[in-house]
Amino acid sequence: MIGTMTDNESKVEELEAGPTKSGFVALIGATNAGKSTLLNRLVGAKVSIVSHKVQTTRAIVRGIAIHDNAQIVFMDTPGIFKPRRRLDRAMVMSAWGGAKDADLIMLLVDSERGIRGDAEAILEGLKDVHQPKILILNKVDRVKPEDLLTLAAAANEAVSFEQTFMISATTGSGCDDLMNFLAQRLPEGPWYYPEDQISDLPMRQLAAEITREKLFLRLHQELPYASHVETEKWEERKDGSVRIEQVIYVERESQKKIALGKGGEAIKAISTASRKELQQILEQPVHLFLFVKVRENWGDDPERFREMGLEFPKG
Repeated sequence: MIGTMTDNESKVEELEAGPTKSGFVALIGATNAGKSTLLNRLVGAKVSIVSHKVQTTRAIVRGIAIHDNAQIVFMDTPGIFKPRRRLDRAMVMSAWGGAKDADLIMLLVDSERGIRGDAEAILEGLKDVHQPKILILNKVDRVKPEDLLTLAAAANEAVSFEQTFMISATTGSGCDDLMNFLAQRLPEGPWYYPEDQISDLPMRQLAAEITREKLFLRLHQELPYASHVETEKWEERKDGSVRIEQVIYVERESQKKIALGKGGEAIKAISTASRKELQQILEQPVHLFLFVKVRENWGDDPERFREMGLEFPKG
């Protein structure tokens, strides 16, 4: 599990007497709407990877925040889009499954793109979901106020939202109002997680996600979407450091050459960036070793889906 990385503990000390609240809040939206950026903003630490690559989040990532007397468990779901492959179907199934399991659903809409394409399809799908819903318009600093009002009206006409919030996940504008609402809206009940925990993602999996992020950031225009990272070895050493071995799986030999780069330049840069971030999170020296392996059609391998926390779609 990820250790203490936020000011949750200091917040706990400031809690006023009164009943605690807790609940699960599903964050859904089209790909690249800014869900992972918003999750990291609301939790106050990095728990979900952010990339230029669409459909970066593959399985549900839970980020845990404390606000007033409430423990808010955010569920960052994969972006919802029209699936073309088995992996796509698994991700969309995961997203809708997470939404239907939540106490509250937050639909995040990219204000610049508006309601069209995948966002329009999500609105249609939400009509059959009975959980309470709120609308969040993101990137509002890039859109004229009159256009935002028109967008909000159109979305609320399609689906009955309890509230509409206009925010910027990047700058944090509007996020305090959102957190105040969530803390009041969630039901009374005990907290689900220890007060200093900010995610339920196992450390080995988080490490793999961080390396996958660095892979996409470095090669997002060159490397196909079908790549996957697994942490195969994790050894705590006597000198206080940790040795981590990870495998980057690709589907073809040509993709392996891209991941390695000329003279190993790409894989070295990816390893360095991932190691630096892991050292900050773990607060200990990290020895990271990356290997690239070709595994044809890994996207049809049930074991890979289980490793990613996804259900393997049949057919």
